Amino acid sequence: MKSRETHRAIETVFRIERARIIAVLTRFARDVGLAEEFAQDALIAALRHWPDAGVPDKPGAWLIATAKRRAIDHFRRAKMAEGKIALLGVEAESMVELPDLDDDIGDEMLNLMFIACHPVLPPEARVALTLRLVGGLTTEEIARAFLVSEQAMAQRIVRAKRSLAEAQLAFELPQGTERSERLSSVLEVLYLVFNEGYSATKGEFWMRPQLCNEALRLGRILAGLAPGESEVHGLVSLMELQASRLAARTDAAGMPVLLLDQNRARWDRLLIKRGLAALARAEKLSARPGPYTLQATIAACHARARTPEETEWVRIAALYAALAARIPSPVVELNRAVAIAMAFGPAAGLELADHLASDLALHGYHLLPAVRADLLMKLGRLIEASAEFKRAASLTQNDRERALLLQRAQWCDEQRLV
Repeated sequence: MKSRETHRAIETVFRIERARIIAVLTRFARDVGLAEEFAQDALIAALRHWPDAGVPDKPGAWLIATAKRRAIDHFRRAKMAEGKIALLGVEAESMVELPDLDDDIGDEMLNLMFIACHPVLPPEARVALTLRLVGGLTTEEIARAFLVSEQAMAQRIVRAKRSLAEAQLAFELPQGTERSERLSSVLEVLYLVFNEGYSATKGEFWMRPQLCNEALRLGRILAGLAPGESEVHGLVSLMELQASRLAARTDAAGMPVLLLDQNRARWDRLLIKRGLAALARAEKLSARPGPYTLQATIAACHARARTPEETEWVRIAALYAALAARIPSPVVELNRAVAIAMAFGPAAGLELADHLASDLALHGYHLLPAVRADLLMKLGRLIEASAEFKRAASLTQNDRERALLLQRAQWCDEQRLV
């Protein structure tokens, strides 16, 4: 029992510290691929030693020191240690005392994000690599976020690591214009990490709040570093407003609670206040709202509605139309179909959802049949609704979401027999 508990503790610590370990090791090794390997070596060492020795007082420092020792061993074996260590002025015998790696951004993980978003990589590779290194998402989770195959995403990440290594870059924080150029990729990373936390791709739990909190923390830091960037504040607003609902999104058993069924008294009013303030800053900085600001405006419509009936669905549908014009996407269109259904009736929403069924980008995307099922159910077409709920359940890899979809399919089946 004790060994199992220790292993769980190790996994928890590593999940929390992983990105920071990789960030520190990237500075040291000048290679993100090697840094990830050294971090994994440190985890293996912890799994071997901690069950007997116990979890150290500073587990993160232990993992970083162990990973650095593995790095030094690697460079020695490759007859490269002298040059690598001299580069940082680090003595191999004093690895427990970590060098001061602070910079003007004040956070190693944000530094790692800007490194992974280097312009030597194509935009999609920057986002994928940063999600892997900083967000700790699996290749499968990233692939689903991009609606591509797992194999294609794995190849993309490997190529990105190789490109950074071959470019022999200076792994330092970008300044001035270069930092601004990488900002859009960093924002997309934060957005996708938050979304994975808000609705987990797979696993036992409906949400991964730790990812939401980390994305929000990094977003707030970034807003302080780029106070004049409208979309930074727009994204922070969106995350604040979405995070305000986290406590209401599951019931006591951990099952999902859909938006219209949530107890709005459980929404975090402080986060809503912060989100609305960030939205006001974003709107003040730009007369033409960007995609994150538009999404934050949609979230604000929900936050301001005291009851589901007060929700401004007509305005939300219009905002989704504006969003689709800025960033054409079948996922945005699917959300617009839901808003249209709420504003003008389920038949109107179903018409758009049916049109999206032919879009190859949504093939295998479980939310398309889930939305169609909900609209079919509201139209009284229960046989079709049940089939679509079951199809959506077969496509999702999240246990709680699958259970909810099957419950709704069962309800349709039972109603047909009444």
